[in-house]
Amino acid sequence: QVQLVESGGGLVQPGGSLRLSCAASRSIFSFNSMGWYRQAPGKQRDLVATITSGGDTSIADSLKGRFTISRDNIKKMVYLQMNGLKPEDTAVYYCNAFRAFDRSTYWGQGTQVTVSS
Repeated sequence: QVQLVESGGGLVQPGGSLRLSCAASRSIFSFNSMGWYRQAPGKQRDLVATITSGGDTSIADSLKGRFTISRDNIKKMVYLQMNGLKPEDTAVYYCNAFRAFDRSTYWGQGTQVTVSS
């Protein structure tokens, strides 16, 4: 079991930046990947970015160049840096932890990001 708590969301103007943080209640070394997903109203939850335990990253094609993911294993934290935000980035952003051997998946409660002028 692990609890994930997201923070850093809020209201930002188009073109602005936000850094989301995900704090894990215990070590994240055992998770094969940590990631961020987002869900806009009335839409499915979509993958934003993942980072493996080895530090390999993957960003959704439409977000490459604007979003980056990183992790700090010592602090048990995962981050999502979002630059050049657009209104269509408005969504609830969720932190995710995945462990392959038992296919365990954990979610945070989400943090709202609103991009509007």
